[in-house]
Amino acid sequence: MPEGDTIWRAARTLQRAIGGRVVTRFETVLVKLARVNEDTPVTGRVVEGVESAGKWLVMRFSGDLVLLTHMLMSGSWHIYRPGERWKRSRYDMRIVIETAEWLAVAFTVPVAEFHTAASLERREGFRTLGPQVLGAGFDAEQAVVNLRSRPDLEIGVALLTQRLVAGLGNVFKSEVCFACGVNPFRTVASLSDDELRALMDAAVKLMRANITERSGDPIVTYFGLRQTTGRSDPTENLWVYHRTGKPCRKCGTAIMGRKHGIDARSSFWCPQCQGM
Repeated sequence: MPEGDTIWRAARTLQRAIGGRVVTRFETVLVKLARVNEDTPVTGRVVEGVESAGKWLVMRFSGDLVLLTHMLMSGSWHIYRPGERWKRSRYDMRIVIETAEWLAVAFTVPVAEFHTAASLERREGFRTLGPQVLGAGFDAEQAVVNLRSRPDLEIGVALLTQRLVAGLGNVFKSEVCFACGVNPFRTVASLSDDELRALMDAAVKLMRANITERSGDPIVTYFGLRQTTGRSDPTENLWVYHRTGKPCRKCGTAIMGRKHGIDARSSFWCPQCQGM
């Protein structure tokens, strides 16, 4: 499931593979992108940089053209050598950006838009992003202030609200709450500033642990299972996420799971370790 760590790693790998290189071919099945490409071709432009912004991926081309993508639940970017066989069907292809050495292929990307720098700054959902957990200058205090602005929200919902704090998804939200002993159904109003700061510290720690390189190959985006427990056994990679009914790895109590919020996103928690 793409969360901020997934997008951060994808941006890093795309930057290493095609950053600073000239686009030799651009292909897309998305009508809106194709129309822009017809008027202002992508081929011949330089990929000036690729970066993540929360759960968004931003690819900047020379000539003030920006490709903005969001993976939602199932999208992904792949990197291939020219002529290399794809690991997914061409039916799932949405975008191909080719350079002399690498192809970047977006599969089943549900949100893909071309922007100028100016229009990107106006894009709803992007311009209002809160502090980015994986950003170089993550402002934890501002994130706490933002969270405080919505005292009515359950903290499990607040942590997923990207305009408050950007990058956390459903997995990390549950894992961060467990790491801090905070029940995800508590309201922001019920939490102290120290508890909110602890949540932000845990978010940075857990997410950064999942962008640390584990391979000598710089062109790698997939690290295997997401890890929050620090345990070497791959079957014990997470504390609570999707472990409903299974024993808590700390106290043995059965893990619980329940949906909440307008979007009915699921939270998982230990009723003993994370009592109300």
